[in-house]
Amino acid sequence: MALQTRPKLLRVGVIQDGRIVEEHHLLHDSVTIGDDARNTIVMPPSEARPPRFKVLENRGQQFHLIIDEHMQGRVNLGSSDVDFDALRSQGLATRRADDTFDLPLQESARGKVDLPDATLFFHFIPAPAEGSKPTLPPELKASPWRTVDRVFFGILLSMLVLYVLSVALIVAQPAPVEAEVELDQLEDRFVRAIIPPQPPKKDEKPKDAPGPEKKQEEPKTAQKKPASTDPTPAPANSEERRQQVEARVAGTGLLKLLGGKGPGGGDAIADVLGSSGSGANVADALAGATAGSALTAGSGGGNGIANPQGDTGGKMAGIGATQTSGAGSVNTGQKQAVKVPQVADSVPEVDSSEVKPKELARHIQSRKASIQRCYENGLKRDPSLKGKVMIRFDLTPQGRVSNVEVEESTLRSDEVINCIKTTMRAWTFPFKPSDDVPVSYPFIFSPGE
Repeated sequence: MALQTRPKLLRVGVIQDGRIVEEHHLLHDSVTIGDDARNTIVMPPSEARPPRFKVLENRGQQFHLIIDEHMQGRVNLGSSDVDFDALRSQGLATRRADDTFDLPLQESARGKVDLPDATLFFHFIPAPAEGSKPTLPPELKASPWRTVDRVFFGILLSMLVLYVLSVALIVAQPAPVEAEVELDQLEDRFVRAIIPPQPPKKDEKPKDAPGPEKKQEEPKTAQKKPASTDPTPAPANSEERRQQVEARVAGTGLLKLLGGKGPGGGDAIADVLGSSGSGANVADALAGATAGSALTAGSGGGNGIANPQGDTGGKMAGIGATQTSGAGSVNTGQKQAVKVPQVADSVPEVDSSEVKPKELARHIQSRKASIQRCYENGLKRDPSLKGKVMIRFDLTPQGRVSNVEVEESTLRSDEVINCIKTTMRAWTFPFKPSDDVPVSYPFIFSPGE
């Protein structure tokens, strides 16, 4: 049984300055050189060679050496060394249509190609056994200890040890006990920070505080208290006390009037309201109730009921009087009309057919209240402020207002004008023109009539 031989690999490398700088092991791939990044061996750009040149071509499971008319080098064909000039001149290499020469290589062949800046060598080596992997020498193998920065690792380890020791020391220390501090031991600024000062309370008058007129009556009331004291001893029980109070108040004020006697011996109110007393006047009916100056009926200048004429002394006028002369008249002042500030406007001037002036004016008039507030604030400083302001602005394609300027103004107030410009810059309209649209809009301000 014949043994199967493993195919050999083509070893290709580059030598510069006497040492191998690049090496490849190929089984079926071709070898190209040049400055193109797709080449097997990338060389610096040179005018002597193209960007991509195939030196060794695998064709039909056999490698072929490809050289041109100017390439120099040597190749060992097994028995002798032959340079490239001999290959070209003796016909050992086949000339191709592209003026290059093709030389088939056996597995025993080896050689070199001289390049302007390097030397390319090639030869065949046995293929590694199946399943075996190339290994690096022990001195070239990487290890964690060799790759780590020992200085950095030492600093990191020492910092970690110090951190652990510091934490352990802090945990081992007993927690400090903070003594309580009284408020009187703190400085004033800390006390003010903890307990903010309370605002002073305003002296508010109670809701039932008496007015000036009531204050003047207080001394009178105080003087009447001892006068109303009954020198008689207080009754023994509440029933007697109630009868004494009823008797005391029955002859005073309105109760005396209601309990008075008329000319016929009956009640005065009954004589006035009764149907049998049609021939008697009110004064006759209340004649029995006039004692003690409760009501004085007469025909003179007193407080008469039958002939009420008022009293020049400022006392209460008679019942049923149509006019009073003693009480005087109350002047309520003249009626004055309230002036309302006016903000008039008109149709704006629009330099575009995409925005209708009337529709734009309607949207501006819906926001005119904010313009009037600016004018009312100006009237607080100058009540006679009036005039006309022509505002010019640009309506952007987004419906915003930009470049707000005053084109003409007779209003002598920079504050109002600046307020108008600031207010209009915040407006947004539903119009979306294709470009900025210049608009001129007038406002006429008057304080009102």
